Amino acid sequence: MDTKPALAALAALAQESRLAAFRLLVQAGPAGLPATRIAETLDLPPSSLSFHLKELTHANLVTPKQEGRFVIYAANFDTMNALLGFLTENCCGGQSCAPSCAPSSSAK
Repeated sequence: MDTKPALAALAALAQESRLAAFRLLVQAGPAGLPATRIAETLDLPPSSLSFHLKELTHANLVTPKQEGRFVIYAANFDTMNALLGFLTENCCGGQSCAPSCAPSSSAK
């Protein structure tokens, strides 16, 4: 991933409702969720959600798909993984520094 797409993705995620919507779509997996379900789950008015989903779509973090009269949104895992790779590309000078997957005692 280049710097400009990374900046677009980070900017799109730098808002509470968009971050919540993206996290919800990641949890939903590749099947995604209809916009109405996202709005209900996050308690967002449809007009606000539409704006936020548009921003996530422009940043290539979510993909909309028309299914009948519904629009199903799904997280774009390729972009998410590319962003994670971009952020950790030169982590710790190439040495393994990832913490173990076991939850720490300070995790809440």
